[in-house]
Amino acid sequence: MRITPLDIQQKQFPIKFRGFDVEEVYAFLEVVREEMEELLRENASLKENLHRLETQLKEYKDMETTLRETLMTAQQMVDEYKVNARKEAELLTREAELKAEAIIKEAQEKVVKIHEDIVDLKGIRRHFKEEVRRLIESHLRMLEFDSEREDEEKGEKTEV
Repeated sequence: MRITPLDIQQKQFPIKFRGFDVEEVYAFLEVVREEMEELLRENASLKENLHRLETQLKEYKDMETTLRETLMTAQQMVDEYKVNARKEAELLTREAELKAEAIIKEAQEKVVKIHEDIVDLKGIRRHFKEEVRRLIESHLRMLEFDSEREDEEKGEKTEV
C-alpha cells in the first residue's frame, strides 16, 4: 500500500501514558508530509519531463529513419542517374561510330567513283586523241593527195 501526504496528515496515534509528545509527533508528521508532497511533485515533474523527452526521442528517431530513407532513396536515384548517363553515353558513342563508319564508307565510295570517272576520262581522252590523230592523218593524206594532183597537173601542163 502506498502512503500519501494525506495519509500522513490524517494519521492518528493512540495516546498512552508516558507516550510521545503529541505536538512534536504532529509537527514531525507535518514536516514529513510536506517533504513527501515535494517529492511527489518532483516525481510528477520528472515523469512529465521523462515523457516529454521520450516523445522527443521518438520524434528524433522518426526523423533519423526518415533521413536514412531519404538518403538511401537519393543514393539510389544517383546510382540510377549514373547508370542512365553511362547508357546514354554508350548509345551516343555507338551512334557516332555508326555515323563515322557511314561517312567513311560514303567517302570510300566517292573515291571509287572518282577513280572510275578518271579511268573513263582517260579512255575518252585516248579515244579523242586517236580520233584527232586519224583526222590529222586523213587531212595529211588529203593534202598529200592534193599535192600529188597538183604535181601531176603541173607535169601534164609542162608536157603539153
